[in-house]
Amino acid sequence: MPETIDLVESFVGKHVVAGHGDRISYIDADLGKVSYQQLYHAAGLFAARLAARGIRSGSRCLVVADDSATAVTAIIGLWWYGCIPVPVSPYLTEKEIGFIAEDSSAAFVYLDVPSGKRTSLAALLSGLEQFDSALVVDDLASAAAGQVGELLACARSSGRQEALVQYTSGSTGLAKGVLHSAAALLEVSAGFGQILALDPSDTVLSTAKLSFGYGFGNSVLLPLTAGACTVLLRGGIDAYVVASAIRTHQPTVLCSVPRIYAALPRIFSAGETSNHALRLAITAGERCPAELIEATELLLGVPVLNGLGATEALHIVIATTDRSEPGATGCAVPGAVATVRGDDGQVLPDDTEGRLHIAGPTVAAGYLNRPDAERRTFADGGVYTGDIAQISSEGSIRYLARTDDMLNLGGHKVAPGEIETVIQAVPGVADCAVIAAHNADGLDEAVAYVVPAAPDSPTLRSAVMSALRTDLAPFKRPNRIEIVESLPTTSTGKLARFQLRTLAAN
Repeated sequence: MPETIDLVESFVGKHVVAGHGDRISYIDADLGKVSYQQLYHAAGLFAARLAARGIRSGSRCLVVADDSATAVTAIIGLWWYGCIPVPVSPYLTEKEIGFIAEDSSAAFVYLDVPSGKRTSLAALLSGLEQFDSALVVDDLASAAAGQVGELLACARSSGRQEALVQYTSGSTGLAKGVLHSAAALLEVSAGFGQILALDPSDTVLSTAKLSFGYGFGNSVLLPLTAGACTVLLRGGIDAYVVASAIRTHQPTVLCSVPRIYAALPRIFSAGETSNHALRLAITAGERCPAELIEATELLLGVPVLNGLGATEALHIVIATTDRSEPGATGCAVPGAVATVRGDDGQVLPDDTEGRLHIAGPTVAAGYLNRPDAERRTFADGGVYTGDIAQISSEGSIRYLARTDDMLNLGGHKVAPGEIETVIQAVPGVADCAVIAAHNADGLDEAVAYVVPAAPDSPTLRSAVMSALRTDLAPFKRPNRIEIVESLPTTSTGKLARFQLRTLAAN
């Protein structure tokens, strides 16, 4: 790794310099096909606008945007100017976005949201002491039209310098900022990228969004390094949207989550999917049953690679390979070292259950403003992923469970307490608990058990649903709401979540 890194050159500029600027970098719902040359110049225009606005190099910038080529332009342009992008889902509530803005000390924000939300968010964020301004960018459209002005020199950074902040939910429900270095961003391609083996002939389709670690790697880090093309999808994504994108754009690599794969057979038959261009499918973000992997391989006729990652390790660090034993989650990707450890931090013997620990070049530098959580998670020369696993003598890793009560919903980590707080504030609710249960496809879903304050509460369910829609992002809302007389407890009076899991299973 060189002493200093030019991220723009590493991801985009090298393709332009090599004479491949006419290759397509992104297929965008609004702009159509965007070449590497257009992306490069648009990012340069964005950087020039930051300079003209007097933005300080090194500042953090909130990128509140759905997946689009203009959002990627903002991210590349921030690196060009030496700023640090903080990708944020536009589907979070204003309260959640405001918290991340304040916690990250972001100096300004790039907004690509509907006009109504943009106005209210800009007003909210402008009230923060550290906040400078809001930017709405049309540089990519300008570059595509040939309006290319003088560009600044690209910023260079040391390998250990902060280059990206990604937010992940914590056990308390408060999001935590994960600090990634410039070197780590490049190392993803040297790790999982070696297994994925993208090249310029590939077209990638990811259902995970840019605002999450899995999606950011799928749609930015890995394809741009390889000079590949990526299809970006705006709005909500379900199996119907994915099936349409497969038919229309003919991607060669599909990166998705188990619940999308579970729904695909209901939309098209194996005969219909035989006309696709896929060579590989990736599943990650949540536990994927072996039966679902086999069914998806039969449906699509291509291998399904199972992956396990964590925001704290930037992307996938465990993946199925030829070395993986049947039924295993996978093996450590190149450069990563996986061990299973006890509560004392010592490595446990083969085939022993313990806490999964990852060491390697993509492990984050730590958390932002969370020293206690950082000491617990980033320890013993790496990071604890929050998973219980076991490792065989051959290096195959089997995921068993989470070490906490965190819900893993479609790849999103959600704290039960965050949902419970919203429900408990609803008038007429005496108590509640939220747990994870398996649905008919064997995938995790959130189930809320609600105890009414009065026995006869016919409108309580609708009141709870209304509160959840108002206060929580869509992916955080329970799939089921059950009204019960009481919650089970242990002999010591603590909530017996395991009994609720049994109840949900039955």
